[in-house]
Amino acid sequence: MDTIRNMKAFVAVAETSSFTKAAHQLSTTLPVISRWISELEGHLRTRLLNRTTRRVALTEAGQRYLERCREILASVAAAEAEASDARAIPAGTLRIHAMSSIGQNYVIPAIAAYQACYPEVTVDLTLTQGVPDLLEEGYDVAIRLSRDALPDSNLVSHHLGAIRTVLCAAPRYLEVHGTPRTVKDLARHSCLQLALPMFASDRWLLIGPDGEREFQLPASRFKVNMPDAMAVALHEGMGIGTLPTLAIRSALRAGSLVRVLPDYHLQELNVYAVYASRQYLDAKIRTWVQFVREWITDAIRADDIGIAGTPGKDVEPRLPRNMASVRDGSSADFARPVSTASTRVLC
Repeated sequence: MDTIRNMKAFVAVAETSSFTKAAHQLSTTLPVISRWISELEGHLRTRLLNRTTRRVALTEAGQRYLERCREILASVAAAEAEASDARAIPAGTLRIHAMSSIGQNYVIPAIAAYQACYPEVTVDLTLTQGVPDLLEEGYDVAIRLSRDALPDSNLVSHHLGAIRTVLCAAPRYLEVHGTPRTVKDLARHSCLQLALPMFASDRWLLIGPDGEREFQLPASRFKVNMPDAMAVALHEGMGIGTLPTLAIRSALRAGSLVRVLPDYHLQELNVYAVYASRQYLDAKIRTWVQFVREWITDAIRADDIGIAGTPGKDVEPRLPRNMASVRDGSSADFARPVSTASTRVLC
């Protein structure tokens, strides 16, 4: 039995005092209305209406039930309106997951711009290095990095762009140890290992004008799993390392880090927005995905253009200097968003 439907039929009959008028109001027939009322009374084991050939009247139980039905149907209508508004008006809490580096450098600035357009949306952002289960962990959208195309799944994904990983070092490291001019020269340097799940930790696959070159990493004195931590190590002059361009864009512009072998880069990391379903998509999810498809895509493109203009520098080896005199770079440079896309209004 459809209780809500039968309640609506009962309220219509009670308010119009007519089965015929109720049938017309609900766009159905008189026999159907009669059957729905009979089903409701049979379910309740209570007579709600007294019927004669000339009039319809509520019983005492029917009068009490009518008031309850009106309250229930009003609550149902409010719930339906609220659910419909969720598809039309961005509001409520948007749960986002992102990997740490892209989260700090692209996602947080994008959230700031998004919330300026949609102030009724609250954002709950989680930054980790792992890949979450969106459905199990309750995330609405994940911003993911992947070396390859995402595997087929029940999730919906949109490609937002690709981020290059490059070799870099602090000028003061290169002043002491010299600047590599070929891939083979790297073997004479302290090569720091960035342990990310999308890259092999024991070798660098470098892509350059002569194609792909594999460099087997020598034993390293330092290994870390966070790009931001690697940026700090590079600023401290610990060696040469690899970092996604998004993590070092400010440092490259400021000169506190420089490209090493600037004609080479490691395999690109693809950036995706991933969510559960296209059907009946909540307005806050729909508008956020639409927003980042422009905002992050534009930011990546702007940073690629900017970093293309910051080639490596040849630094001649020098004798080591006092450590206090060579702290010329700020470890905070890499974390400062500078993309011109952050100033755009997309709403």
